[in-house]
Amino acid sequence: MTDTTTKPRLLKFETIRNFRDFGGYDSRHGGRVKMGRLYRSGHHAEASQDELQKMTALGIHVQADLRRPDEREKFKTRFTAPVTITHDGGRETDAPHIRFLSRMEVSADDADQWMVEYYEAAPFKEHHTSMFSDWFGHLAALDGDAAGLVNCAAGKDRTGILCALTHHILGVSEADIREDYDLTNTAVDVASRLPEAAAYFNDMLGKDYPAEVFRPFMGVHLRYLEKAFATINERAGSIDGYLVDTLKVDEKMQDAIRERLIEK
Repeated sequence: MTDTTTKPRLLKFETIRNFRDFGGYDSRHGGRVKMGRLYRSGHHAEASQDELQKMTALGIHVQADLRRPDEREKFKTRFTAPVTITHDGGRETDAPHIRFLSRMEVSADDADQWMVEYYEAAPFKEHHTSMFSDWFGHLAALDGDAAGLVNCAAGKDRTGILCALTHHILGVSEADIREDYDLTNTAVDVASRLPEAAAYFNDMLGKDYPAEVFRPFMGVHLRYLEKAFATINERAGSIDGYLVDTLKVDEKMQDAIRERLIEK
C-alpha cells in the first residue's frame, strides 16, 4: 500500500467525525496524489470556533455537501466553503435508515442487506449524480493550492462513493481505493463507539436491538462499495463510461483534474 507518513491522514477534530485527507496515494499515471488538496468528513453542525478556524486554515475552496435538504435543515452546517455544492432533491421526512430501523423487527443481517441495497441505488440517484458532476467540474477548475472537501452526514457512504470515483480518475489502485474507503472504521472507532451508539438509537426508537444491528450505520464494509461499483459497471458498462456518460466528466476534464492533483 502507499506510504503516506509524510503528512497525517486522519485529522483530529472533537466534533467532526471521519475528517481525513484522501490524497497521498500512488497514481498509475505516474507520481502520487497530492496531500493537503482533498479532504472528506461528516457534517460540521457541531463544530467549535477553534475547529472552524482549523478548517479554514486548510484552504478549502470547494465543498460538496452531499446531504439531503432535510438533513441540512436539521443539522445546519457551521462551515461553508466559497463554493458549496448542494441539491434540493431527495428530501425525506425522516432519514431512510431511521424509517427502516423503526420496523417491527430488524436483524443484523437485515441491516447489512439494507445497506447493500442503498449502495446499489445511490450512484444513479439524480440528486447524487448532479452533485457528483458539479464536484468534478469545480475540482478541474480550482486554482493554485486550493483544496476540496466532500462531506455528508457521517462521511462514509455517499462521501465514500464520490471519493472512490475521484480516486479512480486520479489513477489510484483498486487496493488503495478500498483501503481508503475501509479507513472509516478506524477513523470513527466503530468498535469503541458501537455500544454507546446502540444505546442512543434504541432509546430514540424504543427498541432493544443488539448492537450489531447498528454496525452498518456506524461503519463500512467493502462489499457495500463493491455493490456500488458492480451496479455502475452493469448499468453504464464501466466506471469510465459512468463518468463520461452519466456524470458528463469528459477526458478533458479528467486530464485537468489529474494535472492539478498529481505530483510527479
